[in-house]
Amino acid sequence: MSGRDPFCQPRRIRRGAALTLVFASVLAAGAATGALPQGDRKSAPHEARSARPAGHHAEVTRAAEEAMADGKSPVEAAQRAVSRSGDRWGAVYSEGEYEEFEDALDGEYTGVGLWARSERDGRIEVTKVRAGSPAATAGVRPGDVLRSVDGRETDGRPVTEVVSLLRGDATDAPAGTTVRLGLERGTRAWTETLRRAQLSTDSVTVRETAGPVTVIKVTKFTKDSGDQVRAAVRQAPPGGIVLDLRGNSGGLVAEAVTAASAFLDGGLVATYDVDGAQRALHAEPGGDTTRPLVTLVDGGTMSAAELLTGALQDRGRALVVGSRTFGKGSVQMPSRLPDGSVAELTVGHYRTPSGRGVDGRGITPDLEADEGALPRAESVLRGLATPS
Repeated sequence: MSGRDPFCQPRRIRRGAALTLVFASVLAAGAATGALPQGDRKSAPHEARSARPAGHHAEVTRAAEEAMADGKSPVEAAQRAVSRSGDRWGAVYSEGEYEEFEDALDGEYTGVGLWARSERDGRIEVTKVRAGSPAATAGVRPGDVLRSVDGRETDGRPVTEVVSLLRGDATDAPAGTTVRLGLERGTRAWTETLRRAQLSTDSVTVRETAGPVTVIKVTKFTKDSGDQVRAAVRQAPPGGIVLDLRGNSGGLVAEAVTAASAFLDGGLVATYDVDGAQRALHAEPGGDTTRPLVTLVDGGTMSAAELLTGALQDRGRALVVGSRTFGKGSVQMPSRLPDGSVAELTVGHYRTPSGRGVDGRGITPDLEADEGALPRAESVLRGLATPS
């Protein structure tokens, strides 16, 4: 797992690239994931104003323009256009929602501390609950179905709209205000009233176990998380590393590439296409290429986290342990609509360094493990670190 390999190229990812790509649309109730890179999220939509939107974007823009001319809601019209297009990962944000989206990627948000996604049947399912959050205190669990917010049914609504209701965007609801959730778990249906809170995302945590093994867990790729991973690797004592990406629903792709740079000496991390044009993402040189590394994944590992996993696996840098990842490998691009709202629509897909597509397939681990996956990973690491 050391040295250079066929994918190495002397190029670095441009952290100030003009293009913003969104690799995930799974939204937290008060947080959202998936963009490249943070600095560009604020500029790219404004640049898109002067660009002529093509295809999918043009249809959504036209729907918003017609709604404005008729005195109707551009956001609602754009959301309907996205729904008709069949773009599973497309999303429309009001101007305020998009600002909060960016704030969430900065690591702070107001919400109740649950993550959710839209299922194919239109239901909204809770995928993760933040420890210590209002949702966790109320006993909400992953797998629960969110049926209503403040009496409004959620079935069939875009996830972005449900997130807006949870946050209280329409009334600028601050931390401390309440929101009533209708929930379902199996045959049980009930209502919980939660109090919104100002939450922060501690996306990178580090701990040491016997062996020695350093466990670096990344829950999402928010601003500076890539540098935190690199710092953790530099400061880790001699021994192996477990990079725990279980439940990581994505985030800023530039941060995932920076995290890859902690373990690679430059070279290719992923390729992607935007309306047919091929692009590439490269790690920075100088990463630790000798320390034994296991990447831990599961069905909640998505998007930018899958991009990172695929790069480390393809390039022979890490042994991947766990269960098959989610399979979110499509690329979204933002454009500013006439009223200031933002549409992020699918324009292409990304591939791992060996050319594997991830969308709808996920990444298969080298070693399958469900229960006891972390102890299994630590055991594998100790074996890798033992001299032969």
